[in-house]
Amino acid sequence: MAAIIYDLLLLLGVFFVATALVLPLNGGRAFTSHQWLFSIYLVLVSFAFYGWFWTHGGQTLGMRAWKLRVLTLEGRPISWRQAFIRFSVAFISSAFLGLGFFWAFFDKEKRCWHDIVSKTVVFYEEAFV
Repeated sequence: MAAIIYDLLLLLGVFFVATALVLPLNGGRAFTSHQWLFSIYLVLVSFAFYGWFWTHGGQTLGMRAWKLRVLTLEGRPISWRQAFIRFSVAFISSAFLGLGFFWAFFDKEKRCWHDIVSKTVVFYEEAFV
């Protein structure tokens, strides 16, 4: 959970930059809840953020701080397809009050829904030293 909080704080900064880039397209005014394209844009920015980190080293900055790494079941870097599946299922899981994240407490392999569906697993980095 701590890694998720770290990453959300960093993602918030990314959102500020991403918003600043498109704000001129809205006449410099704040985006409203009726402008659904902006919401889709932020979801795409979020996916680009997580997807890039997961496919390039398997770690977001929050995961690096807690010595976690996401890899395939075989211990290889994940693909963009797996990153997309992982992100999408985690997003859906969040909509269900994080149930998919809490699933790790019941899974004998300690995997969340997004890990199971994307065929990925989070390893402790000490396992690679």
